[in-house]
Parts: sequence; structure tokens; C-alpha cells
Amino acid sequence: AILAQEGRLAQSSSSCFLCARAGSRLCALRSAPHASTMPEVMAMVKGPKEAYEAMVDKGVELAAKPLIKVFHQSFFAGCYIGFGGMLSMVVAGGLADAAEANPTIQTFVFAALFPVNLLIILLSGGILYTGTSATVAAAVYERKTHWVNIPRTFVVAWIGNFLGALIFALLIEYCDMNEALTAQLAVKVAEKKIKADFLKTTIKGIGCNWMVCMAVFLCGQAQDMAGKMVGIWFPISAFVAIGFEHIPANMFMIPLGMLAGADVSVLDMLIKNFLPTTLGNTIAGSLIVAGGYSFAFGRLGCNNPSPLPVDRISREDLRIDAEKAGSSSKAEAGSGAVDEPAIGA
Repeated sequence: AILAQEGRLAQSSSSCFLCARAGSRLCALRSAPHASTMPEVMAMVKGPKEAYEAMVDKGVELAAKPLIKVFHQSFFAGCYIGFGGMLSMVVAGGLADAAEANPTIQTFVFAALFPVNLLIILLSGGILYTGTSATVAAAVYERKTHWVNIPRTFVVAWIGNFLGALIFALLIEYCDMNEALTAQLAVKVAEKKIKADFLKTTIKGIGCNWMVCMAVFLCGQAQDMAGKMVGIWFPISAFVAIGFEHIPANMFMIPLGMLAGADVSVLDMLIKNFLPTTLGNTIAGSLIVAGGYSFAFGRLGCNNPSPLPVDRISREDLRIDAEKAGSSSKAEAGSGAVDEPAIGA
């Protein structure tokens, strides 16, 4: 009995010792400089404020790119527009007989397939004029980049998109893939796009890029592949099915129709479609989406930045980041400060 009692006393004293050690460690953690912050909350979807700030950061990153990189990614995006547009033309064009009885079938199929290009572009870092008009403008509203980056990036993105889409259309024609039912639909689409007057086409451009920029917004808001796909698919399908005007898509669709024999001249394409569509897309991206959400969540509405610790974008210039990380680690070593590691995007 005496031995058992001594054993219990020893166990009690050891447990008290462990509790004392745990308590001191907890006190040390609480007194640490970084322990006063709240732990990071992991979520599959960002809030709208954080999504807007991510869009701003995307604009800052784009504005800081060398023009050759902006052109390169814009050219690729123009080619991807051709991939999605051609997919829609081939499949929906084959439904010509069904469309005579119910045109909605052809429209639905075309709209359901077209977002493939935006999925590839947004998830691979491509640059479209339509998204650029919102992201860079938002960065300017938040005073995180100079306004001169608006014409700088807008012009290069537009040219890159046009050349990529045009060359893709020329290659399709060279490979004899723009014929039969596909060519019939291409002619129909091209001729339809130059029939509306300037103001109506501009308004259609506004409606289109409002939806496209919301696809960019939702893609940045979602944190997993499935969520990004859903966020992109529905707004893009919506603007296609409605019949709005998207300048990168028109850069492929109209030349493809012209190559198939559409009664459309180069002047018609530029004046009756490209100019008003570009104007409408710019108004929607730079004023409605960027300006509207800056008022809702950013500087134009005198809002405070989000308190959540979110590293929102991927940094492509790894050499510069490595140098920054090295210099910051040297500074920390010299000062003796200990900070939490940054969370990679």
C-alpha cells in the first residue's frame, strides 16, 4: 500500500511537471509577436472583397510585365479563342437541319462549347483584352499602378489577341477545315455581326464584357479547379447565348466567315464591329466592373483593405522573388526577428 501510494505521488508530481512545462510553453506562444494574430482560415471560395483585391493584384502584375510578355500571352490567348470558336463552329454547324426547326438548339450547343477557350486562357495565365480592361483599370483606381499602363497594356493585348486569332483562322482555312456546314455557319455569323448600328453593337459589347469580367472575378474567387470551371463556364455561356459582342471572339469569327465567302469587307469588320465592340467592352471592364467594385470594396468607395491574410497571385519572375526572399531573410537574421513564413499563391 505504501509503495502504491508513493507511485501515485510520483505520477502526480510528473504530471504536474508536464502541465507546468505545457503551461509555460503556452504562455511563451501567447507572448510571441506573431501569436496574437488569428489563425488562417482555409476556404474554398474567397469573399467578394478579397476577390476584388485579387483582381487588383492581377492588374498590378500585368502592368509590371514587359511588353513582350504581354504580347506573348495575348497572342496565345488569341489562338485559344480560335480553338474554342472552331469547336463551336464545327459542332453547332452540324446542327443546321435541327436549327431550321428549332434555332435554340444550335445556339445552346454553340454557347455550351465556346467557354473551353476561356477555361484554358484564365487557368493558364493568358491575357485577353476584355479582362485586361478590368484588372489594370482596377489597379489604377486603387493607385497601385500608373494610369499610363492602361493604354500600354490595352493596345498590346488587343494586337496580340487579333494576330493570334487571325493566324489561327488562316491556318484553319489552309487546312481545308472551313468548309461545308462549318463554313455556312461562319458566313452566317460574320454577316450578322456587321448588321447592327454602331450604338447597338456598343451596348452589346458592354453586356458581353460585363459577363466576361464576372467570369474573371469568379475564377479568382474560387480556390479549386472545379469551382473555377463553374465560375468561368456560366457567365461565358450566358453572353454567347444572349448574342452579345466579344472583341477577341469576333477577331476569329469574322475573319473565318470572310475566308468562307461572307459578304463582309475589311472596312466593315473594323468600323461596324471591331470599333464599337472594343468601345463597349472597354466601358464594361474599366467603368462598370473595375469602377463599380472599387466603389463597393476599394478606394473609390473609401473602403478599408481586407484584414484577411491572402497571397492572391502567382509571381512569375522567380529570380526577382528569390532575390527579395534572400534579402528579407538576411534582414531578419540581422535583426533577430522571427516572422511567420509567407503563404505561396
